[in-house]
Amino acid sequence: MHETLQRLFRYKASANDELLTVLAGLGETSPVTALAIKALSHSYVVDRIFAAHMKHEKHGYTSANLSEMPMLKDLSADIRASDRDYIDYVSALDSRQLAERIDFTFTDGALGCMSREEMLMHVITHGIGHRGQISAVMILHGMTPVKDGFTTYLHEAEAAMRRRAA
Repeated sequence: MHETLQRLFRYKASANDELLTVLAGLGETSPVTALAIKALSHSYVVDRIFAAHMKHEKHGYTSANLSEMPMLKDLSADIRASDRDYIDYVSALDSRQLAERIDFTFTDGALGCMSREEMLMHVITHGIGHRGQISAVMILHGMTPVKDGFTTYLHEAEAAMRRRAA
Protein backbone atom coordinates (compact mmCIF):
# COMPACT_ATOMS: atom_id res chain seq x y z
CA MET A 1 0.00 0.00 0.00
CA HIS A 2 2.85 2.39 0.76
CA GLU A 3 4.08 2.35 -2.84
CA THR A 4 0.51 2.92 -4.07
CA LEU A 5 0.09 5.90 -1.71
CA GLN A 6 3.30 7.40 -3.06
CA ARG A 7 2.00 7.02 -6.61
CA LEU A 8 -1.37 8.49 -5.63
CA PHE A 9 0.25 11.61 -4.18
CA ARG A 10 2.47 12.06 -7.24
CA TYR A 11 -0.70 11.68 -9.34
CA LYS A 12 -2.49 14.25 -7.18
CA ALA A 13 0.34 16.74 -7.67
CA SER A 14 0.41 16.11 -11.41
CA ALA A 15 -3.38 16.45 -11.79
CA ASN A 16 -3.42 19.63 -9.72
CA ASP A 17 -0.52 21.09 -11.67
CA GLU A 18 -2.17 20.38 -15.00
CA LEU A 19 -5.49 21.86 -13.88
CA LEU A 20 -3.83 24.95 -12.39
CA THR A 21 -1.90 25.50 -15.62
CA VAL A 22 -5.11 25.32 -17.67
CA LEU A 23 -6.92 27.65 -15.27
CA ALA A 24 -4.09 30.19 -15.49
CA GLY A 25 -4.54 30.15 -19.27
CA LEU A 26 -8.27 30.84 -18.89
CA GLY A 27 -7.63 33.93 -16.80
CA GLU A 28 -9.35 35.40 -13.76
CA THR A 29 -12.44 36.51 -15.73
CA SER A 30 -13.37 33.05 -17.05
CA PRO A 31 -16.69 31.80 -15.67
CA VAL A 32 -14.88 28.62 -14.64
CA THR A 33 -12.14 30.34 -12.66
CA ALA A 34 -14.22 31.67 -9.74
CA LEU A 35 -15.76 28.27 -9.04
CA ALA A 36 -12.39 26.59 -9.50
CA ILE A 37 -10.78 28.91 -6.96
CA LYS A 38 -13.58 28.22 -4.47
CA ALA A 39 -13.36 24.42 -4.93
CA LEU A 40 -9.57 24.30 -4.97
CA SER A 41 -9.15 26.62 -1.97
CA HIS A 42 -11.52 24.38 0.01
CA SER A 43 -9.59 21.29 -1.07
CA TYR A 44 -6.30 23.01 -0.15
CA VAL A 45 -7.58 23.95 3.33
CA VAL A 46 -8.73 20.37 3.95
CA ASP A 47 -5.30 19.13 2.80
CA ARG A 48 -3.58 21.43 5.30
CA ILE A 49 -5.97 20.53 8.12
CA PHE A 50 -5.30 16.81 7.67
CA ALA A 51 -1.57 17.40 7.30
CA ALA A 52 -1.64 19.07 10.71
CA HIS A 53 -3.72 16.24 12.22
CA MET A 54 -1.26 13.64 10.96
CA LYS A 55 1.64 15.55 12.49
CA HIS A 56 -0.21 16.13 15.77
CA GLU A 57 -0.05 19.89 15.16
CA LYS A 58 -2.59 22.69 15.36
CA HIS A 59 -3.76 24.07 12.01
CA GLY A 60 -5.47 27.34 12.89
CA TYR A 61 -8.43 26.91 10.52
CA THR A 62 -11.91 27.47 11.97
CA SER A 63 -13.61 26.30 8.77
CA ALA A 64 -12.80 24.16 5.76
CA ASN A 65 -13.67 27.19 3.61
CA LEU A 66 -11.82 30.48 3.39
CA SER A 67 -13.81 33.64 4.10
CA GLU A 68 -11.90 35.46 1.38
CA MET A 69 -10.92 33.82 -1.90
CA PRO A 70 -7.25 34.00 -2.88
CA MET A 71 -5.94 35.00 -6.27
CA LEU A 72 -5.38 32.00 -8.54
CA LYS A 73 -1.64 32.68 -8.72
CA ASP A 74 -1.28 32.60 -4.92
CA LEU A 75 -3.53 29.57 -4.53
CA SER A 76 -1.59 27.73 -7.24
CA ALA A 77 1.70 28.31 -5.42
CA ASP A 78 0.17 27.12 -2.13
CA ILE A 79 -1.32 23.98 -3.69
CA ARG A 80 1.92 23.07 -5.44
CA ALA A 81 3.89 23.52 -2.20
CA SER A 82 1.33 21.45 -0.28
CA ASP A 83 1.48 18.70 -2.89
CA ARG A 84 5.30 18.60 -2.63
CA ASP A 85 4.99 18.41 1.17
CA TYR A 86 2.60 15.47 0.92
CA ILE A 87 4.86 13.61 -1.53
CA ASP A 88 7.80 14.02 0.86
CA TYR A 89 5.68 13.17 3.89
CA VAL A 90 4.19 9.98 2.45
CA SER A 91 7.59 8.81 1.20
CA ALA A 92 8.97 8.92 4.75
CA LEU A 93 6.18 6.91 6.43
CA ASP A 94 6.43 3.29 7.48
CA SER A 95 3.62 0.76 7.94
CA ARG A 96 3.38 1.40 11.69
CA GLN A 97 2.93 5.13 11.08
CA LEU A 98 0.32 4.50 8.37
CA ALA A 99 -1.70 2.36 10.78
CA GLU A 100 -1.49 4.80 13.69
CA ARG A 101 -4.95 6.01 14.74
CA ILE A 102 -5.07 9.71 15.49
CA ASP A 103 -7.67 11.58 17.52
CA PHE A 104 -8.55 15.06 16.26
CA THR A 105 -11.31 17.64 16.19
CA PHE A 106 -13.10 18.65 12.99
CA THR A 107 -13.53 22.37 12.33
CA ASP A 108 -17.20 22.08 13.38
CA GLY A 109 -16.10 20.81 16.79
CA ALA A 110 -17.00 17.14 16.24
CA LEU A 111 -14.45 14.62 17.44
CA GLY A 112 -12.76 12.34 14.95
CA CYS A 113 -10.39 9.38 14.93
CA MET A 114 -8.79 7.98 11.79
CA SER A 115 -5.65 6.11 10.89
CA ARG A 116 -3.01 8.08 9.06
CA GLU A 117 -3.63 5.86 6.02
CA GLU A 118 -7.37 6.70 6.13
CA MET A 119 -6.55 10.41 6.34
CA LEU A 120 -4.23 10.15 3.35
CA MET A 121 -6.90 8.35 1.33
CA HIS A 122 -9.40 11.05 2.31
CA VAL A 123 -7.04 13.75 1.04
CA ILE A 124 -6.70 11.89 -2.28
CA THR A 125 -10.40 11.19 -2.81
CA HIS A 126 -11.51 14.61 -1.61
CA GLY A 127 -9.27 16.33 -4.16
CA ILE A 128 -10.48 14.07 -6.95
CA GLY A 129 -14.05 15.05 -6.19
CA HIS A 130 -13.36 18.76 -6.39
CA ARG A 131 -11.29 18.48 -9.56
CA GLY A 132 -14.28 16.58 -10.97
CA GLN A 133 -16.57 19.48 -10.09
CA ILE A 134 -14.30 21.81 -12.01
CA SER A 135 -14.23 19.46 -14.98
CA ALA A 136 -18.04 19.39 -15.01
CA VAL A 137 -18.19 23.18 -15.06
CA MET A 138 -15.64 23.25 -17.88
CA ILE A 139 -17.83 20.87 -19.90
CA LEU A 140 -20.91 23.03 -19.22
CA HIS A 141 -18.99 25.98 -20.66
CA GLY A 142 -17.96 24.07 -23.79
CA MET A 143 -14.38 23.48 -22.66
CA THR A 144 -12.40 20.27 -22.75
CA PRO A 145 -11.66 19.19 -19.18
CA VAL A 146 -8.20 18.24 -18.03
CA LYS A 147 -7.38 14.53 -18.14
CA ASP A 148 -7.58 13.54 -14.49
CA GLY A 149 -7.48 9.77 -14.41
CA PHE A 150 -5.09 7.77 -12.26
CA THR A 151 -4.68 5.30 -15.11
CA THR A 152 -3.78 8.12 -17.51
CA TYR A 153 -1.21 9.39 -15.02
CA LEU A 154 0.35 5.93 -14.52
CA HIS A 155 0.64 5.30 -18.25
CA GLU A 156 2.28 8.68 -18.83
CA ALA A 157 4.52 8.75 -15.72
CA GLU A 158 5.56 5.10 -15.95
CA ALA A 159 5.31 4.58 -19.70
CA ALA A 160 7.96 1.87 -20.02
CA MET A 161 6.59 -0.11 -17.07
CA ARG A 162 3.10 0.14 -18.59
CA ARG A 163 4.33 -1.06 -22.01
CA ARG A 164 3.87 2.33 -23.60
CA ALA A 165 6.21 4.36 -25.73
CA ALA A 166 7.72 7.17 -23.67
